[in-house]
Amino acid sequence: MHSIRLIALSCFVALALGSPAQELLHRDTLHRKWLTVGGVSAVGTGSLIGLNELWYKDYPRSRFHFFNDNGEWLQMDKAGHLMTTYAVSSILHPWFQWSGYNKKQSLLLSAGISVAYQTGIEVLDGYSSQWGFSNGDALCNLGGAMFFVGQEILWQNQKIRLKYSYNSSQFADLRPELLGESNSQRLLKDYNAQTYWMSANVYSFLPIESKFPKWINIAFGYGADGMTGSNTSEINGFSYDRYRQYYISFDVDLTKIDWPKKWMMSVARVLNVIKLPSPTVEFAVNRNFELFLFR
Repeated sequence: MHSIRLIALSCFVALALGSPAQELLHRDTLHRKWLTVGGVSAVGTGSLIGLNELWYKDYPRSRFHFFNDNGEWLQMDKAGHLMTTYAVSSILHPWFQWSGYNKKQSLLLSAGISVAYQTGIEVLDGYSSQWGFSNGDALCNLGGAMFFVGQEILWQNQKIRLKYSYNSSQFADLRPELLGESNSQRLLKDYNAQTYWMSANVYSFLPIESKFPKWINIAFGYGADGMTGSNTSEINGFSYDRYRQYYISFDVDLTKIDWPKKWMMSVARVLNVIKLPSPTVEFAVNRNFELFLFR
């Protein structure tokens, strides 16, 4: 199972090293390419091995098959696929530019690797008897990467970022075997505790002479609650209210802050996939508004 992901990642490593302009590069740029490709390979491989330990290890294998899960988990898993490929693309893109690739090459490599990485996970699903290869997931994987690429082509800027936040829920304790036994598992498995955000940078939509702070965002979130299973809200004879949640909140674009050190900006790009906890209003159908101090 590890080899499937490694093959997908290795294809893009070979593409990166096989740039037709490589023979024209000076030594420093070539070293940067090797550093970037090596780093991407190490992080990608390590994270996939970790995912296998957290998710797939305890489930039996099967022949490759497809599975339509588009109606499950109130589409929270689909939001997760969109956000993940977007996040990987946004993190990789500046690294490929730094290593010497031009704008177009960097976009293709960052988006391509993110989609290949997620497709490898879908293939693992296809060989797991518990799940199957999901065309809906694959489409969302592509959509997340294209959301990043489209903004770069249209605006040369990420005016709207896809982000993630987590707040623990009661349901993981009720069904730890499905929603996660440890905090690290629940980050991936408990869809009741996850929220996915479209975080829009206000300054980016204003005239260039605006004095509005460059780093303030308005975030629109989507979540769900009451899910004790992919299509159920019942456990121990009790049925919970299963519903969608919508949020509006404040956020910060960490890449819009003038950091004094370059390494700080690199860290900011990675941390920028997480929505900053801040005052939030929750909307839900047939329910009262709720106000959270931090969400």
